[in-house]
Amino acid sequence: MKLATLQALNQAKAARRAVLLVTDLDTGEERLVEESGIPADPLASMLSQQLRQGRSATVEQDGRRHFITVHVPPVRLVMIGAVHISQALAPLARLVGHDPVIIDPRTAFATPERFPGVTLLAEWPDVALPPLGIDRYTAFVALTHDPKIDDGALQHALERNCFYVGALGSRRTHARRIERLSEAGVDEAALARIHAPIGLDIGAISPAEIAVSIMAEITAALRLESGEKQPRPPAPPKPCYR
Repeated sequence: MKLATLQALNQAKAARRAVLLVTDLDTGEERLVEESGIPADPLASMLSQQLRQGRSATVEQDGRRHFITVHVPPVRLVMIGAVHISQALAPLARLVGHDPVIIDPRTAFATPERFPGVTLLAEWPDVALPPLGIDRYTAFVALTHDPKIDDGALQHALERNCFYVGALGSRRTHARRIERLSEAGVDEAALARIHAPIGLDIGAISPAEIAVSIMAEITAALRLESGEKQPRPPAPPKPCYR
């Protein structure tokens, strides 16, 4: 790898920008393609596919072989609320290779004993979030059911274009949330990005089952070609934490 290419690659990594190294296997020529430059690249569709999968691969086009090396920032999962669902979701996030962070100003809940080995910030979101530098490689979930904690945090996540934003609560609870956020100045397009009720509709009831449904929805947003929120069919009410 050329020194200039290596330097550009390291700069992209430090800035948490996705970048792909394309090497012509016949000539040895190489180029870096940042995510924003994919649509204009001759290998655009292949680059997009490998980026979604997060995998490097050899591809062929017009009789020429190229190796695409994918460099993506590690996915962070930021959870607002040191609740039972978070206790199940944090180890699940680690299992799939994500970096979990939990924020909750309620020190009775945000304890190392309840979340061993997890980055835990016992602060209000408006204090804890800015230093984290969350970005489009962050999945963000609000789980406290407390508007004083969740609402401002959701605004922060939407402003920073997290690839997934989800919020706990029933449809009625979410409707009231939408009203509050709209009054706070959040536009309709941003509000439509919130996944609520949170998680895929698998009939989850227990905190562990809800955590599985959330992780499945996060994975779909990360890996599928369209990460847009999909509409849910109406469902009868059921006793659960959502």
